[in-house]
Amino acid sequence: MPLLKDHFTSEDYWNLPEGERAELIDGRFYNMAPPSRIHQKISGQIYKIVSNYIDAHHGSCEVYAAPFAVNLDADDKNWVEPDISVICDPNKLTDRGCTGAPDLIFEIVSPASRKMDYSLKNTIYSEAGVREYWIVDPAKERVTVYHYEEDVAPVIYSFSQEISVGIYRGLTIRIDDLID
Repeated sequence: MPLLKDHFTSEDYWNLPEGERAELIDGRFYNMAPPSRIHQKISGQIYKIVSNYIDAHHGSCEVYAAPFAVNLDADDKNWVEPDISVICDPNKLTDRGCTGAPDLIFEIVSPASRKMDYSLKNTIYSEAGVREYWIVDPAKERVTVYHYEEDVAPVIYSFSQEISVGIYRGLTIRIDDLID
């Protein structure tokens, strides 16, 4: 990938060197740092809970953990890798990942991703049509939940609170239960 280039495309994204992970947002690359152990533990547990819920209720949505490429608005400038993506429209799934907005996204904050998760990704997820976005913040022991369809302010929860998953009636997650 040319270092002097100021606008990158899907072609550049798919031609990253083997093993290099980055997200492409508005034509700019953002490198991704390796996740911490607690990040991976929370991500794995959330994946398991949501996947088990879908299976138990014979749901049609599919759950994917990073690395999983999501082309948010099906254009040539936004490729992200949410920690957990839930996609309910099978027509959005391709061999390369997801083309269009997932229904539900979980991001687990790391020191390197804090600004990105709370600001930039919040904006692009909302604009792309994501229905629900959870920001799980281990350092602050809180979860910020956006229900974009309802057009309301985000709700902030502590790790000790049960949080309802908006797209699934009856499914709740308490982060403290995942890290004990």
